[in-house]
Amino acid sequence: MSYESKLTDAQIEANFKQAAEQYAAFGVDVEKAVDKTLEIPISLHCWQADDVGGFEVKDEAVEGGGIMATGNYPGRARSGDELRQDIDKVVDLLPGPHRLNLHAFYCETDGEVVDRDALEPKHFAKWIDWAKASNMGIDFNPTYFAHAKANDGFTLSHSDKTVREFWIQHGIASRQISEAISKALGGEVVNNHWAPDGAKDHPADRWTPRERLVESFDAIFDEKLGIGPECVDAVEGKLFGLGMEDYTVGSNDFYANYALSRNKLLCLDMGHFHPTESIADKISAHMAFHEKLLIHTSRPIRWDSDHVVVLSDDVRNVFLELARNNAIDRMYLALDFFDASINRIAAYVIGTRATRKALLYGLVDPSEYLQKLECEGKLAQKLGLMEDMKTMPFSAVWDMCCLKSGVPVGASWIAEIEAYESGVLSKRN
Repeated sequence: MSYESKLTDAQIEANFKQAAEQYAAFGVDVEKAVDKTLEIPISLHCWQADDVGGFEVKDEAVEGGGIMATGNYPGRARSGDELRQDIDKVVDLLPGPHRLNLHAFYCETDGEVVDRDALEPKHFAKWIDWAKASNMGIDFNPTYFAHAKANDGFTLSHSDKTVREFWIQHGIASRQISEAISKALGGEVVNNHWAPDGAKDHPADRWTPRERLVESFDAIFDEKLGIGPECVDAVEGKLFGLGMEDYTVGSNDFYANYALSRNKLLCLDMGHFHPTESIADKISAHMAFHEKLLIHTSRPIRWDSDHVVVLSDDVRNVFLELARNNAIDRMYLALDFFDASINRIAAYVIGTRATRKALLYGLVDPSEYLQKLECEGKLAQKLGLMEDMKTMPFSAVWDMCCLKSGVPVGASWIAEIEAYESGVLSKRN
């Protein structure tokens, strides 16, 4: 079976022209939408390539459990060089600009044991050099999990002050590293803080851990540290996790209030709410008060399982909401999923393409026309048009995005993935 597109460049351009005429009837400029779609960077999460393992050199004192990625598909990245090789391949198959979202435990310390409170910018020098050569930006995340000092479920809200202080110093180190990356590469670095703290079953005291979490973050974000605005600090809430089913200290409510009161960026992760909740409705509620939001596209199935993103109603609705309120430029966009049951490079391509498709889908929405109908009380007409937009020739517009970017059109990227698996991934033991 061949995955190659049967469309010539001329056919893609002709299909696009015809689609543009259909969209124009509703006031949509698809050429403008394509150009805008190809301006927005998506931050690729490094942890899909190695199943959230990281590259720390550990001794027995710092061994700890991690986050579970299910599956054992061959070809996992085992080093920074292999992971960078994989990301290079992924980017070759994706339209638009991209960044790398890097977790702290992907440090490279040349065989030396360096605990997280002692991490420095030099431990990410290889990533910075690669980003310069690849013309990619980097975002960053402190790693408040997969460590002996996180094994009882608490980090920044821990009852033991010495444990809290360790994690505070790690948070500060991550901000200093982010600042160094921003100076080396130019531009902002989003430094996103997510801590897993919580309890499996009925805590007797829900208040005190949250008070401690406030104190810890206030210490991490202390202005006296002198860290510049190029380090854009974000905080990310969560509904629950494995082992924290009853109580999450850093809930979404907690961080919404903390971010607003401390002028920090709020992160909304699509997998960190109840499976029946959509973050689309939350966007306008938060953006009435927050200048910008960090959006993580993910796909929960029954729980926060971080499945590969697909072009579902949930992800489309997020970008429809942003586009309909002219808020595309008020978001930072990143991915967060990890699947070890399928080819990991294919997972990147599927999830990132789906995210950019959803972004484009929002930008070709006839928002002004729909809002006009709503204001005029023509609610049936509005609903009918919303339904008809679902069967518009969107694929022709997406194909143009790929053509303009010089990347494979349609499913033709699959053949390149298969060749990469045969030539590279299959040789990793």
